[in-house]
Amino acid sequence: MLKRFLMLLCGVLMGTSAVAQTSLRVSAIPDEAPTELQRKFAPLGAYLEKETGMKVEFIPVTDYAAVVESLASNKLDLAWLGGFTFVQARLRTGNAIPLVQRVEDEKFTSKFIANAASGISGLADLKGRNFTFGSVSSTSGHLMPRFFLLENRIDPEKDFRRVAFSGAHDATALQVESGKVEAGVLNASVWDKLVAEKKVDTGKVKVIWTTPPYYDYNWTVRGTLDPALVRKLAAAFLKLDPKVPGHKTILDLQRATRFIATRPENYKGIEAAARSAGLIK
Repeated sequence: MLKRFLMLLCGVLMGTSAVAQTSLRVSAIPDEAPTELQRKFAPLGAYLEKETGMKVEFIPVTDYAAVVESLASNKLDLAWLGGFTFVQARLRTGNAIPLVQRVEDEKFTSKFIANAASGISGLADLKGRNFTFGSVSSTSGHLMPRFFLLENRIDPEKDFRRVAFSGAHDATALQVESGKVEAGVLNASVWDKLVAEKKVDTGKVKVIWTTPPYYDYNWTVRGTLDPALVRKLAAAFLKLDPKVPGHKTILDLQRATRFIATRPENYKGIEAAARSAGLIK
């Protein structure tokens, strides 16, 4: 009887593990307003549902750390991460896989901006001023700008009157425009979008410096995801073609020309910058 029971139990467990995953849990670092993240993801989510045959659920998070922890605890399958957040996820999990990145992410930049009435015209003028980064864990809103400031012999904690963190790129632009802070730094792609959509007044806020290029964002999957599903997701992203009307809508919302494959080695420079800045040990 015991032998039969154990055989039955083994069969049940094997059957359970063989059940195919039917939904895909997706999230993104909150580098823009929640409503904007949802708007950007909606057509991509519908596309991924069609390509995978799975229900796709977008799960918003409150901060960057929550995305990393959700990947580590298998609560997320796929996440849009900045370069630094990917490094954190890779170190935290040991097996997070960078799947694809936009062509634009091979040579990404950040824009240093200042309130037009502040009299700031370059990096040297930032000394003694109030300054805001984006999120602490943001690659383009904190880590790489900090790295380049230090390269230019400007130490934020020593040289700025006050250092703040706005939490998101669009929030940084609005704080500088309003005069809440005299200067700040944000993702170049978000700055271009805000200008194009006339959501920032370039008469009140101006770009004073653009960083050298670096690798940034990617779509990352948890390392324990079914390899067949990983391949299917990668193929879906790589198939997006701007010549196809429906695809162009998705790519435009993602501010992407197209997606290309990426690999962990691309983010070694980000990890080195984070260690140099003391943001990871």
